[in-house]
Amino acid sequence: MVKRSLQASNIGIQQAKRAFARKGWTQENLAWEVGLKTRQPIWRFFSGRPVERHIFLEICSILELNWLDIVISPPGEFCDPGEVAQNAVLDIDVLVQQVRLRRQEKIQDQCGILQLLDIGHPVAIDDIYIDVNILEKIASQQWLEISDLKNLNQEEFDRFGKGEIEQKQIPGMQAVETYSKLRVLGKPGVGKTTFLQHLAIQCNRGAFAANQVPIFIVLRNFAEESRGRGEFNLLNYISQEFATSRISESSIIETLLGAGRVLLLLDGMDEVLNQESNAVLREIRRFSDKYHKNRFVATCRTAAQKLTLRGFTDVEIAPFSQEQIIGFANKWFVAFTKTTTYDGQAQSVKFIQKLDLPENWQFRQLIITPLFLHLACWVFHGQEKFPTKRTEFYKQGLDILLGKWDEARGVERDNVYRGFLLPQKLKLLSQIAAATFKEGQYFFEQRVIEQYISDYIRNLPEMPTEPEELQLESEAVLRAIESQHGLLTERARGIFSFSYLAFQEYFTARKIVASHNLQALEQALGGLVSHITDPHWREIFLLTAAMLRNADRLMQLMKQHIDALVAQDPYLQEFLMWASQQSLTISKQPKIASARAFYLALARTPHIASHFTLACTLDQGMFLDAALDNLLLECAIDRSQDFAYGCTCRDALSNILGIVLDAGFYKALQQLREQLPNTNQNQEKFQLWWQAHSKAWFEQLKTTIINYRNTNHHWQFSQQQQQALQSYYDANQLLLDCLNSNCEVTTVIRQEIEATLLLPTKEIEDKGLT
Repeated sequence: MVKRSLQASNIGIQQAKRAFARKGWTQENLAWEVGLKTRQPIWRFFSGRPVERHIFLEICSILELNWLDIVISPPGEFCDPGEVAQNAVLDIDVLVQQVRLRRQEKIQDQCGILQLLDIGHPVAIDDIYIDVNILEKIASQQWLEISDLKNLNQEEFDRFGKGEIEQKQIPGMQAVETYSKLRVLGKPGVGKTTFLQHLAIQCNRGAFAANQVPIFIVLRNFAEESRGRGEFNLLNYISQEFATSRISESSIIETLLGAGRVLLLLDGMDEVLNQESNAVLREIRRFSDKYHKNRFVATCRTAAQKLTLRGFTDVEIAPFSQEQIIGFANKWFVAFTKTTTYDGQAQSVKFIQKLDLPENWQFRQLIITPLFLHLACWVFHGQEKFPTKRTEFYKQGLDILLGKWDEARGVERDNVYRGFLLPQKLKLLSQIAAATFKEGQYFFEQRVIEQYISDYIRNLPEMPTEPEELQLESEAVLRAIESQHGLLTERARGIFSFSYLAFQEYFTARKIVASHNLQALEQALGGLVSHITDPHWREIFLLTAAMLRNADRLMQLMKQHIDALVAQDPYLQEFLMWASQQSLTISKQPKIASARAFYLALARTPHIASHFTLACTLDQGMFLDAALDNLLLECAIDRSQDFAYGCTCRDALSNILGIVLDAGFYKALQQLREQLPNTNQNQEKFQLWWQAHSKAWFEQLKTTIINYRNTNHHWQFSQQQQQALQSYYDANQLLLDCLNSNCEVTTVIRQEIEATLLLPTKEIEDKGLT
């Protein structure tokens, strides 16, 4: 018979008092937490007197104590099985608390820690977990046309099908509370397993589903053990699991299930081997139908969602928002910085600040999942900066997705690849990426990508030759790439893309670099250079330059192609000659190419900040010319009635005199300033003078500047010439970015390119560097 009352032992009372002291409560506070109207049962508990069973258990639970460690002479078992059946309704709350207490340590051990990739020690889940958000609308189930997706920008591309920023999201816990049977989908590394572990821990603590018993099952372990026993039976598997917590009667489990008092967490539907998946699914369906009063949460990769579960609602984990990224980074650096919490928080702030820099936008596109965010934190942790060569970061990420992630968790996948080695997988993905990127295809229909796969695998040994068999094999490979690695993803029904544009670009560059001989490499580099004016190929150039063992030939081809953009236009060649001559007038020359870039930008109107990017280093002479040019532009505006405007021009000229070094030029400008009436004496007199003489004064100013600085040359470009100049300028910027990207370029080639950057054809020929 079940005891109706329990009392604490002397040792138990001491443990309880210490736990009570840590809470800092009064007995009245504890009585309120337990739900009592009087503190008398609390007094009896701490006095070692008998207390009603359910009150005793509740006090222990609130004080976070195992009641078995507190009670005098704990019973060997919970109760007589027959009595449970007779008093199930009466005693179910007591039974739930008993089982929760017996299972508490097991759940904490099973779900309370995480082993992060490449980290040598575990971390408590509370120290790293960030609440996830849920998308109730699954993008890959939408019916869309490719034409609907073609105009997406970079950020929209990477987020489409993974939860657009404006798409409605709900907290993960709310989704579990809303749906009694829930299947949580997600791409690799979005935190599906961690979410289930968090649910188990919250339930274990009574913070969620406090009236239910959490059970966490790794489905691949269930399948493996069931295969050995020859039967797939969840009830038997749970019974064996409970036996490790000293709960041996199957009637207890059935009582809990029958009353709907179980939170069953089923992790990794996609990790079950194909030959066992049907049996596992049948058992989950049978079990969830029979014990439908309970709460079920299963996880599965989005690509394997065709493994349907009747009665389950599918939702998908949303990518991290900026707020979640900041929260995760803060927890990560505090957890893994080996000094103080303050130091960890400080490093987290640096991480976010550098992540937000314009040059790191590619990293921002990738770290919207915990897996890649962890990798970014780990890479940043050592040097407090992101790698200059993004290719190394991409390579590490791909190594994780192509096998390391599964290996670290002991997951065995089906051998759909028919023995593909890693180099073959990389080659296949590179061919798909290069073929689609060249055609401008960021999204492609399933039949198109299956044809690319078919073209590759038909030449492999032991592959079928019959078209129908080859088609089936191609479809299986596509699904394997999607479900196992997440590198290709179904964005809408029958429409695929690479999961990140960065990966498509990386594999495209890799295809160029992996050319099998020098002749093929020369041809591939020539094909790449033909796209030098296409901004969509910018990242391919940077990645290719970084991946080449020696990028000399690529730099030379780029330079030749850039010079050819303006070589056939005499007027543009004259313009380049003028800029080159102006750059020679600089007294303390910076890099000569920077001076040329400055004058090219100065001669173009309107002035745009991006035009001056190449001329990022200004000496005093260049600064003077910029100030003079700005003064001329201001004076050219017709504001002859504006007294304040005339004063501004006078003040600007006074400031310019402070940086003029040439004596003759200084004297000429000073004479022009002296022609202006003193603004402090008579405003009306100044305004009358300005109205009558400002235009003539302005013409004298222009003539003086042209005579001494030769910067006010009125270049008139046609629309076609403006476009050619813009392409020429942007291509030179790309060439410099490649040179400065830590690529392997010999000193001779680097100096040759820098010496001839932005020069007209004649000067390049005169230098003998054509």
